[in-house]
Amino acid sequence: MDNYFELVIDINPAISDIVSDICFSNFDCEGVILAEETYKDLEMVSTTEGELKAFLLANPGKSVIARILTENRNLLIERGFSDEDLGSWVFTIAEKENQDWSKKWKEKWDVTHVSERITIVPSWIEYKQKRPDEVIITLDPGCAFGTGTHSTTQLCMRAIEKYVKSGDSVADIGMGSGILAICAKKFGAGYVYGCDNDETVIDVAKENAVKNNVDAIFELNTADKLKQEFDFVCANILHNVLAEIMGDLKALMKQDGKIVLSGILDEKKGVVLDAVKAHSLKVVEETHLNQWTAIVAERV
Repeated sequence: MDNYFELVIDINPAISDIVSDICFSNFDCEGVILAEETYKDLEMVSTTEGELKAFLLANPGKSVIARILTENRNLLIERGFSDEDLGSWVFTIAEKENQDWSKKWKEKWDVTHVSERITIVPSWIEYKQKRPDEVIITLDPGCAFGTGTHSTTQLCMRAIEKYVKSGDSVADIGMGSGILAICAKKFGAGYVYGCDNDETVIDVAKENAVKNNVDAIFELNTADKLKQEFDFVCANILHNVLAEIMGDLKALMKQDGKIVLSGILDEKKGVVLDAVKAHSLKVVEETHLNQWTAIVAERV
């Protein structure tokens, strides 16, 4: 394989998933690691704080990188993030000799135990079921937004485990890798639908569903265009977007249906709670993991 290009961006680690998604969406990106982070179950066991490394097959040039990062950073600031929330986004890019970086990247991932029952297994790791009721989800971390290790995703999966009942209809809005839809199906959901406004993730989600032997519908779409109602809705999106589209999300909920709202930094939860209240949804539960909050609400 030819040499690759290592893009290093200084960020606030709390928004690593957002910057990862920007890299996958805008560059010829084959993988990311948070510098030298190593994951074990729910925790990072080692990290070089504040750096995200993206492995690129082609160098788009510093001016293009600067433009894309600046545009996306400004968009996030417009949506309510502060400079402190984001970090500097100062970057470097350098050509590196190929040393099978993809293998090195894979070494940074391990099996993730989201709860006593939910286990995320990278597709290259052999794993044997530990208990009869264990729900195992096989994924390729890094292939799309939502790889199971991030706190926001884990909070959603725990809500699915707690609230989704056998035969329920479930919607995953902004589904990324499809992990939440797959999780819901494995917990007995009857009909599962996922949509995203990024066409690059649709095929990834479909491939992940096949890997996990589940039936799910994934398509390019947004909440405001859907006419269906669901027993349970997942929305793991930025806090400001959740607030903006709360009315559309409510319209997807059946009477007495529930929704899990995630992607919310602890200090931003007030923005989402205000929107929940404004649309007459009842807060059922608020959960926290690291710097993140998830809110489960009900249409009553």
